[in-house]
Amino acid sequence: MLGIKEIQEIIPHRHPFLLVDCIEEFEPGVRAVGYKCVSYNEPFFQGHFPAEPVMPGVLIIEALAQVGSVAMLSMEENKGKIGYFGGIDKAKFKHKVIPGDRLKLECEIIKRKGPVGVGKATATVDGKLAASAELTFMIG
Repeated sequence: MLGIKEIQEIIPHRHPFLLVDCIEEFEPGVRAVGYKCVSYNEPFFQGHFPAEPVMPGVLIIEALAQVGSVAMLSMEENKGKIGYFGGIDKAKFKHKVIPGDRLKLECEIIKRKGPVGVGKATATVDGKLAASAELTFMIG
């Protein structure tokens, strides 16, 4: 289990853009599973949407990418590097994420070649699919 301090040793994101609270399990270069406890105090809820707060889909995708980056950047040859988006494919949003939700974030690296990796990612709340995407990582 990795807490925020350990996550920050692997990826460069910091508050308010660190969107992962913990990593429950990971295997370098293979997969990672993490969680985001969605609080009403998140800054994005001030404007999205004040009367009915919903976590923006692009931030769910970013949280998935951060979990995937933990898998990619924890590999020995990638330590100290940064993971950049190379692409987002097949993104789907199926269920709203709202304050009080515990968002489970999973990313399995399905392809790697040199500094590029592709991950199949899913975000769920209480077992319900909230979002999914295929993410391309470029390590630099």
